[in-house]
Parts: sequence; structure tokens; C-alpha cells
Amino acid sequence: MEKNLALVLLLAPLCGFLFNVFFGKKAGKTISGTIGTLSVVISFLATAYFFIQIQANPKPIQIDLFEWITLDRFSVNFAFLLDQLSILWLLFVTGIGSLIHLYSISYMHDDENMHKFFAYLNLFVFFMITLVMGSNLLIMFIGWEGVGLCSYLLIGFWYKNQEYNDAAKKAFIMNRIGDLGLLIGLFILGYLYNTLDYSTLKLVSQINITSHKDPLLAIAALCLFIGACGKSAQIPLYTWLPDAMAGPTPVSALIHAATMVTAGIFMVTRMNFIFDLAPYVQDIIAVVGAVTAIVAASIGLVQNDIKKVLAYSTVSQLGLMFLALGLGAYEVAVFHVITHAFFKACLFLGSGSVIHALHGEQDMRRMGGLRKAMPITFWTMMISTLAIAGIFPFAGFWSKDEILMTAFHGDKVLWIVGSIASIMTAFYMFRLMYLTFFKDFRGTEEQKHHLHESPALITAPLVILAILAAFGGLISLPGNSWLNSYLEPLFTKVSHEAHHLGSTEYMLMAIATVGALIGIGIAYAKYIKQNQVPEEDSEIKGVAKVLYNKYYVDEAYETIFVNPLYKLSHFFREYVERAVSGFVFGLGKVTNGIGNQGKLIQNGNIGLYLFAFVLGVSSILIYLFLV
Repeated sequence: MEKNLALVLLLAPLCGFLFNVFFGKKAGKTISGTIGTLSVVISFLATAYFFIQIQANPKPIQIDLFEWITLDRFSVNFAFLLDQLSILWLLFVTGIGSLIHLYSISYMHDDENMHKFFAYLNLFVFFMITLVMGSNLLIMFIGWEGVGLCSYLLIGFWYKNQEYNDAAKKAFIMNRIGDLGLLIGLFILGYLYNTLDYSTLKLVSQINITSHKDPLLAIAALCLFIGACGKSAQIPLYTWLPDAMAGPTPVSALIHAATMVTAGIFMVTRMNFIFDLAPYVQDIIAVVGAVTAIVAASIGLVQNDIKKVLAYSTVSQLGLMFLALGLGAYEVAVFHVITHAFFKACLFLGSGSVIHALHGEQDMRRMGGLRKAMPITFWTMMISTLAIAGIFPFAGFWSKDEILMTAFHGDKVLWIVGSIASIMTAFYMFRLMYLTFFKDFRGTEEQKHHLHESPALITAPLVILAILAAFGGLISLPGNSWLNSYLEPLFTKVSHEAHHLGSTEYMLMAIATVGALIGIGIAYAKYIKQNQVPEEDSEIKGVAKVLYNKYYVDEAYETIFVNPLYKLSHFFREYVERAVSGFVFGLGKVTNGIGNQGKLIQNGNIGLYLFAFVLGVSSILIYLFLV
């Protein structure tokens, strides 16, 4: 029963993919979208069953299909694991994934390749389920690479636009850089412990005390983190994620909220017992997370593309999650992953609703005054904005405050950095809301004439996600955390003391709330009171220009890495390849020349053939008997 249901959970999206590949175009857009959505809903229902089951009996469910690889003392099974962490992840992957699929039925209805879009979405969810359900690092790696492939396909879905193709290639290549680190980490762990199975690794790493001081273990942990940096867009491998906005908006929501970018958090949390043995690597993770949070937040301050603002918001929030991971607060990071999935999916889908109403317009300078025309979109996005800004009592308040409390008790500098990033978040998110929904409309008369609320298939997922963004924080309240108790069996040690509400905690909550209100107040003063509209690109100057151009990191990468590689490849093509080709073709010409001369001997003269025969036999006899 359990094995069959687990296979249904895994394979339902794959069946949706196959249906849309082979029959989607003939079936029509509505059926194509419906089948694609139902396949993910089935996975969600199966996950819900396992969630209820593991609540009653916390024992993990191991599903071994067959022995996959056996080499001397090393072996890997093709197996899946359903425990507290994987089931929790599957709930929001399939749950939010279902809502995004439902949303896409309406959003993508006018696209001629809608069946292909749903095929890619289903494949994306299938690989994410594989990543989460795998019982060992090798199965996880299959899903890891699969979501990388699907991100390439979906970011570049509108392939007739070369900029979108470039964004897809950028995402694919930058993730391969991180994946190389992940592979090296896998090889090292396989060498140290002769296994890649999670349960066995956890057991062996606890028993084999001598390996704790092995520098290879720290290198393995660092390499795993490099892989997480690529997938979860941390410095220095973060620049692909904002460019991933090239894909359709449902893709942005799926990548940023429910699937790909959470993979790095999942992997580090899953391998917590390895990272606990490498404290210096944990310090690196915390610092990288904090720096990423504040750098991405500062860039988001001046972006004018509504999806770009949300993209840098995602990078910043991921940085806060890695800050928690680096401090050993794995369950706090997971908490923020969950709440972030709720409000970020709502924000992206809400931005898609706005773009849909404005017929593709994404520049907030061309928006404004949409509150009355799009009330459902406005209120759902407002709730999610309050959540991400950390306003009580919305979900983001509880999860973000947990991270900041952990940082305060761990490293005050990291707490200050995280707090500044949070204030910036409140500012740029309300900047987005004020520019998009308040004051007068700044678009064209034609756009204004056609302003309308989005259809029910678009607004219904927004309402559900807004409710989750409002109340999702209740799963982990300070001093009374269901989530911490639920995840407790996963961790080898208590990651941090539970935060009970004492005077220090109330003070930290007050500071965080005041900081958020300051950010909101500055945004209100600029964009409501003073009615400011951001300058046109050519007029941006000073620090704002540096931030608008993302600290020129892309240009630096272009100069340091891309251009030298182009020049090197040009050198090999123009000189090395020509030299090698000249040598190879030269040998061919010599051979042809010798062959052409040899053909002259074949003239049909039997006497000449007999003479050559006698000469050959005589040469052999002389060599054998006289030399």
C-alpha cells in the first residue's frame, strides 16, 4: 500500500508530462491544463495521506525498489524516504505547485504552446519530488539536475526572444558550476563513508569519531554548500535568478517559491549531521547568507521591473535562510522556507495578474492606481507584502523574527546585517505596492480603458495563498512550536534553544517591527506624500545607478570570466584547431598521394605482377636463410 501510494505520488506528474507531450496539442488547451493540474493535485493528496500517517506514527517510511550500484564496499539502492522533512517539503511543493498549475490554465491560455508549457511544469514538479523523496544523495542528484534542466526549458520557454534564451543559458551554466562542487562533495563523502544513503551516513558519521577531524569532511561540507549556492542563488552564484524572470510568471512563482531555489536549503538541512561536524563551514554559510541578504536587498531598492523587485527579494530572503542554517537553526530556516513559499508565490502570481491586466507591462513607472480596478489582486498582494515585511501577526513576522533572534544570540554583527536587510525589504516591497496600486494610473489610455480584475482561475490561488501568508506563522510560535517538535527527530542535537518570550525576545520583536515600520514610512513619504516616480533609466545617477546596475557584478563576470573564455576559445578555433586540422588533413593528402602513385602499378601487365611476386618471395627467403 505505502509503496504503491509513494509511486503514485512520484509518478503522477510524470504521467501528466507524458500526456501533454504526446496528446496535449490534440486534446486542446483546457484539457491539457486540467490534466497537468490534476496530476500534481494527486501528488498533493498522496502527500497529505503520508503526512497524516507520520503524525500518528513518526517512524520514517523507507521504500527500496532495487539495488542500483554495487562497487566493492560501496553500494547505492534506488530507494525513497518519506520522513518528517521530505513530507513537509512535498506538502508545499505539490500544494503550491497545484495552485500555480491552476493559475496557469488561465494565464497561459492564449499561448500556442500551452501543452508544452504544462509538460515542462509537470516535469519540473516530478524532478523536485524525486529530489525531496530520494533516500540517498545520488537519487537527490537526479532530481537536482532535473530541476536544473526544467528551469532552462521554462526560463527560455518564449525562445523566439534571444534575451530569454540567454537568461536560460545563464541559469543553466551557473547552476552547473555549483553542481560541480556538489559532485565533488558527493565523491568525498562516498570515499570517507562508503555510502551515500542518508540514514547510514548519519549513523556512520556519529560513530566514526576519527573522521570528525578529517579535513576532507570539512571540504565535503564546503563543496555541498557550493552546490547549494548555485541552486539557491547565493553569492557569488546568484546573478542567474533575477534574469530567470524571462520566463512566464507562473514559472517565476514555481522557481522562487516552491521548487528550485529551496533545493539548497533542503540539502543542507537534510545533511545537518555533516555540517554540524564542520563548524568553520557553518560560519562561512552564515556570513555568505547575511551578505547575500543585504546585497540583494540593496539592489531591490531601486529596481523598476515589478518581477525584478520580487526576484531580488527572493535572493535576500534566501540569504536569511542560509544565515539561520549557518547558525545551526535548521528548523528556523525550514520555517522561513514555508512562510516564504506562501507569500512569495502570492506576490509573484499577483504580479502576473497585474502584468496580465496591463497586457505585458512590467515597469512600475507605467502603473499606478490599480487598487480600485483590481481589488482582489491588491488585497492579496498587500497581505503578502505585510508578511514579507515582517508585520505582526502575519506569517513572515514569526519566521523572520526567529532568524533575527537566533542571529542576536549567535553573532550581533550578523543580527545587525539581517535587521538592515529586513528594513530594506519593508521599504522596497511597499515601494512596489505604492507605485503599482496607489495614486493615478501612469500607463497609456488604451491600457487604462482595458483595466480589469483577473479571472477566477487567477484570483482563487491568490486568495488561498494570501490566507496562508496571513496565518501560516501559527505553525511555529515562540515557546509553542508545532514545527520544532515535528522536525525534532531529524537533528542529531538541539540546534538552538527554543525562544521563549522573555524581555530580550520582546525587545527584539519591537526593534524588528519598528525597523519594518521605518522602511514602510520612508516608502510612504516618498511615493505617497511626495508623489515621486522613479527616474527614467538614463537619468539615474550616483549610488542609485550603482544599485540599479546591480553593483556591475554581471559586467565584472563578463570581463573576468566570459570574455577571456571567448578569447581562449577564439584562439583554439583560429590557431590550434587549424593546426590540428592541417596536420590531420595533411596526413590524408600524403596518403592519397601515395595511393595515387600506387595505382599506376596496377596496369594489368601479368608479367609485372609475376616479377613482383618472385621478388617478394625471394626477399622472404633471403631474410629467413641468408641474413
